[in-house]
Amino acid sequence: MIALTHRKIQASSKFMKPTGFPRLSGIALSLLALAGCAVGPDYHAPAAPAVALTPQPLPDAARAGGADQNFVSGADIAGDWWTLYRSPPLNALIDAALAHNPTLQAAQQTLLEAEENYRAGLGVLVPSVSASFQPSRTRISSAELATEGAGSSAANVTIPPFTLYDASVSLSYSLDLFGGNRRELEGLRAQTDYERDELEAAYLTLTANIVTAAVLEASLRAQIAATQEVIGAEQRDLTILQSQFTDGGIAKAQLLQQQATLAQSQATLPPLQQQLAAARNQLAAYVGAFPGQFHEADFTLADLHLPQTIPVSLPASIIAQRPDIQASAELLHQATAEVGVTIANMLPNITLSADVGQEALTVGSLFTPQNLLWTLAGDVTQPLFEGGKLDAQRKSAIAALHVAGAQYQNTVITAFQNVADTLQALQYDAATENAADAAAAAAQASLVVAQSQYQLGGEPLINVLNAQTTFQSAKLAQVKAIAARFSDTAALYQALGGGWWHRHDVTVACCGLIP
Repeated sequence: MIALTHRKIQASSKFMKPTGFPRLSGIALSLLALAGCAVGPDYHAPAAPAVALTPQPLPDAARAGGADQNFVSGADIAGDWWTLYRSPPLNALIDAALAHNPTLQAAQQTLLEAEENYRAGLGVLVPSVSASFQPSRTRISSAELATEGAGSSAANVTIPPFTLYDASVSLSYSLDLFGGNRRELEGLRAQTDYERDELEAAYLTLTANIVTAAVLEASLRAQIAATQEVIGAEQRDLTILQSQFTDGGIAKAQLLQQQATLAQSQATLPPLQQQLAAARNQLAAYVGAFPGQFHEADFTLADLHLPQTIPVSLPASIIAQRPDIQASAELLHQATAEVGVTIANMLPNITLSADVGQEALTVGSLFTPQNLLWTLAGDVTQPLFEGGKLDAQRKSAIAALHVAGAQYQNTVITAFQNVADTLQALQYDAATENAADAAAAAAQASLVVAQSQYQLGGEPLINVLNAQTTFQSAKLAQVKAIAARFSDTAALYQALGGGWWHRHDVTVACCGLIP
């Protein structure tokens, strides 16, 4: 379990969150300081774990096919990291998605809602003042006069209707001696910070998903092209075999085998085409468009460039960089504040109120000294017996705090696992691409040899066909290996936080509320 009493981490300035609405926050903090301490535990951000990212140290570089990826420990991450792929169509697509994606728009409005709720909550720190003006027309019966002690003679007295004007100002203020209101406000602020982190996470997820989808599209196009080449080659081979079978040069079994091989290759093409259509439709959804409205440029592997320098953040930096970890920390903060609220609900609450007003029969005499009315009152409320409800609420809040602590620790562990997975994936991707390159080169050389020997009459045609199939399969594996490196590189940038601290898109999106 993450301990809740660790010293708070002092993040560097580049990782500090936007504070939001500084004037109101400054007023709130000043009033909180004047009001004294609040009951319940004070929140302290858990310390970053002092652990390594991977079981073994990473090598300086991952090499494959002549492309190096150098891992730089502690390097900063650009806010627009996707530009490292050097693809103008990809940059344009992400710009369109950031402007039109409905999920981002919903997250922006959710943050705005939380900010306004916090502003509304600030009202508990200051007295509430209200004014009223109430004119009323009244007629008193003689019977009512008699019952009020005016004597039996009043029963025969007739009082004409009259108008009474009442103007007053009321003031009420809760002393909040034990900090229940302040803890509620602290929870609202934590909720606001949580929604801001969720918005950052939505930006990060969207940009990484677009890069991954673009890479998938490029990979599928390359696989479709390679498959079509295979089908074309096998179709040509089948034509040759049919001619040889007609001439009696081969057995029918060889012809049937080639027909089966061609049919198998043809069967692999429609699923790839279906996946490509789905990838295009997914890209349309990311930019907030319908599939029929999406006419962006096609992505190919030749249009994408593998980023060469890969940052590797320090473990303590990952805590500050990952929006999901920061969001989980704010839920922990909110749960901590809720414990204080439940404790304060069990203690006395003192409210001071004052009413000042004037009451007169005419508007002209309404504000004369003799018509002044005022009341000062104090109200002390102490719960005595509520059937154990308040104590149960306190215990429930403590349990919720422990739940939030466990969930925070799980979020941290998952985040570090995510980073380790992607770092190691890039290593294995490099090895896979090396092997795929070697396999493709060997298969191509084997095909050249088989073709030469066949032309000289030293090899049967079936050996040439097998060599062609092997070569085309090696090309497909090579395409998948290249695409995996592109995708896993994007996954690493996402795992490391995506450089959101260098962007200002959240500020712009939220109507200028956060300076």
